[in-house]
Amino acid sequence: MPSTTLIRRINRVRGSLRKTAHGRPRLSVFRSSKHIYAQVIDDGAGRTLAAASTRDADLKEKLKTGGDVAAAGEVGKLLAARAAKAGVKDVVFDRGRYLFHGRVKALADGAREGGLNF
Repeated sequence: MPSTTLIRRINRVRGSLRKTAHGRPRLSVFRSSKHIYAQVIDDGAGRTLAAASTRDADLKEKLKTGGDVAAAGEVGKLLAARAAKAGVKDVVFDRGRYLFHGRVKALADGAREGGLNF
């Protein structure tokens, strides 16, 4: 369970995103020590439009490990492809409680390479 400080940071980031989203879906990121997960969420409808992680069968064979920057970049590219298939081009990036650095930044760069705009 995250501490109170982390919960405040999550709510602060998400609250500022809602003000500037203007109806765009949210690209949410979760990272653990071994894997990274990302999903595009439509908050208005309350459903996930696209998702990708290092645990997907498509990526597991390609990756050496799920917890490095290269793996995060591949997840970003895969997520962008799945989002495009779902008809999503513009999103708002929700980094959650993580700083925009390292694996989170690599995932964002991979998603941008794949065609997502944020």
